[in-house]
Amino acid sequence: MSFQFSVLASGSTGNAIFVETNTHSFLVDAGLSGKQMEALFKEIDRDMSRLDGILVTHEHSDHIKGVGIVARKYGLPIYANEKTWQAMSPLIGQVPKEQKFTFDMETVKTFGDLDIQSFGVSHDAAEPMFYVFHQGEKKLVLITDTGYVSDRMKGLISNADAYVFESNHDVQMLRMGRYPWNIKRRILSDVGHVSNEDAAIAMSEVAGDRTKGFYLAHLSQDNNMKDLARMAVAQTLETKGIRVGERFQLFDTDPKKPTALTAV
Repeated sequence: MSFQFSVLASGSTGNAIFVETNTHSFLVDAGLSGKQMEALFKEIDRDMSRLDGILVTHEHSDHIKGVGIVARKYGLPIYANEKTWQAMSPLIGQVPKEQKFTFDMETVKTFGDLDIQSFGVSHDAAEPMFYVFHQGEKKLVLITDTGYVSDRMKGLISNADAYVFESNHDVQMLRMGRYPWNIKRRILSDVGHVSNEDAAIAMSEVAGDRTKGFYLAHLSQDNNMKDLARMAVAQTLETKGIRVGERFQLFDTDPKKPTALTAV
C-alpha cells in the first residue's frame, strides 16, 4: 500500500502539506497564492484537481491564503472546525455550501484506507488543530503552530513513522532581533511557537521504535536558519541520549521548495 507525503512549503510566508495513499489525497492548508500552489504541485508531479479536499489547521493567513481560490477553482471540499470556519470565512471569499464541511477537534474521519485524527494545539487562533494520518499501522504526524507540546499532545502523537514538527525560532536570535517586544512576547508565549530546543525535547519524548524522521517545519524567516535549527535540535537530542542518524533522521523544509514525495 502506498502512503506518502510532501511538505510543499513551510515557514513564516506560507504553509502547505500534501498527503496521499493509493486511493485518496489531501492538502493540509494552502497558505500561498493559487499560482504558487499550482507550481508546487507541478514540482511533485501531482494534479490538484484529483485532491479529495483541503484540511485547514487554523485561520492565520500563512495557512489559508490560497484556500478559497484553490477550492473554488477545483471544486474541492474544505474541512475545518466550526470556530475556524467562523474566523476564516471573511478571509477566503465565498465558498459554495456544498464544499464546506465541519471537522471537529479531537475526532477521526475515515476516507477509504486513510483515518485522519484531529487534535488541539496551543496557538493564538480561534480553535487551532493539527492532524495525525493513519493507514493501517503507518502513522504520520503534522504539528506546527503551537506554543508548547503538552502531555496530552505527546500521548496522541507518540511513536509515529514520520513527523512534520515545528522548530520555529532560535530564542537568542528572537530576543536580539528587530521584532517589537509585544511580538517577541507572543512568539515566546504558550500560544506562540516552539523553539528549536523545546522542539528537540518534545521529539525525544515522542519518538518511538518505528520513528524514521522529523521534518523541521515552520522555521521563522527572521529568527532561525536551517543549519542552526538542525544543529540546535541535534545537540539537544544528544543531551537526551539520542544521536541523530542512529535512531532517526532530521530533514529540512523550505518556504518555497517542496520536499520530495516520501513514503511514511
